[in-house]
Amino acid sequence: MLLPRSADVVVIGAGAVGAACAYFAARAGLSVAVVDRGAIAGGTSSACEGNILVSDKEAGPELELAQYSQSLWRGELADYGHLWEFESKGGLVVSATPSTQANLERLAGRQREAGIDVELVGGAELAGHEPHLAPGLAGGAHYPQDAQVQPMLAAAHLLRLARGLGATVHPDTRVAGLGRRGDAVTGVTTSRGAISAGSVVNAAGTWGGAVAGLAGVNVPVLPRKGYVMVTEPLPDMVRHKVYAAEYVDNVASSDAGLQTSPVVEGTRGGTILIGSSRERVGFDKSINPRVLADMAGKAIALFPFLAGAKALRSYSGFRPYCPDHLPVIGPDPRAPGLWHACGHEGAGIGLSVGTGALIAASLASATPAMDMAPFAPERFDQLSLDSGTEAARA
Repeated sequence: MLLPRSADVVVIGAGAVGAACAYFAARAGLSVAVVDRGAIAGGTSSACEGNILVSDKEAGPELELAQYSQSLWRGELADYGHLWEFESKGGLVVSATPSTQANLERLAGRQREAGIDVELVGGAELAGHEPHLAPGLAGGAHYPQDAQVQPMLAAAHLLRLARGLGATVHPDTRVAGLGRRGDAVTGVTTSRGAISAGSVVNAAGTWGGAVAGLAGVNVPVLPRKGYVMVTEPLPDMVRHKVYAAEYVDNVASSDAGLQTSPVVEGTRGGTILIGSSRERVGFDKSINPRVLADMAGKAIALFPFLAGAKALRSYSGFRPYCPDHLPVIGPDPRAPGLWHACGHEGAGIGLSVGTGALIAASLASATPAMDMAPFAPERFDQLSLDSGTEAARA
């Protein structure tokens, strides 16, 4: 498809977040062009489980965004759910010790106050939720709102829907620069030509920081590597997304070193997905067998039947991580015309539609459904100032 000379909005990135931005912007009546350096959903969206979770989020802005996104997945997008294999399977978080269960119960209490549906589960009741769990666990919490989609299908179909509303999509189109008029961003220069635009949305995932750098602004998005293992089909052996309570701590951690915690869930096709790992190793794509062995061992401890299962394959990808664990969403006052929709780390699939709807509302000069201030891109300048002040005092 020929590159348009102009558009109201250029979205950089054709993963789930970029696709959602394109769909909601096109639905708002804006002309939209999507460009991506590679294939549709070729980055993080192709290397994740497709989680739509509330269970792993502390009360606060990210949980509010998750709730808003849930309302879209289950509301106005519900008629399309079959296209991306939306599965409202629910989540089960389990604790190995009484102290861990006490921490989980406190978290669940805060989430419940924020409007999350959560049911505490005693150790003896866990088998009623997951018959094949290891015995002897202290307890858990059941989150009926947790769900899953096939992430590549979600991105592809959101883009297809956007095209039906007039958007154009251009894979294999690398952004080499941004059009500028003083500090303002006025479009993009790509490997296939230039597009002028009133607004440019940075939905470039792990490359979001590099795109921001083209405008001379700081958005410190870093890649955080994670692995997923896929077993042979074992239908109905795991009913929910099941993970150990320490997974929540790992999600919130800023540690650059390797962290693993067991996450196990079935898929519609019968295979079982096993995670999870987190480490900051740049864009190193090499496979570390030690990480896979650690993940497998912890999954077997949670579900002993997996000791006899065959692993068909594994894959890894890079999650766009921000130092304060909040995504970057909204207009950048340091570079008028530039908008950001990146830095969601491992929650990007679930948060994609809420992010896209917020961006589109702002682009169309409508009132967003929730306060975007906690996600403001310029917050990192203040963080840098605070860090500099602390260093001077030291």
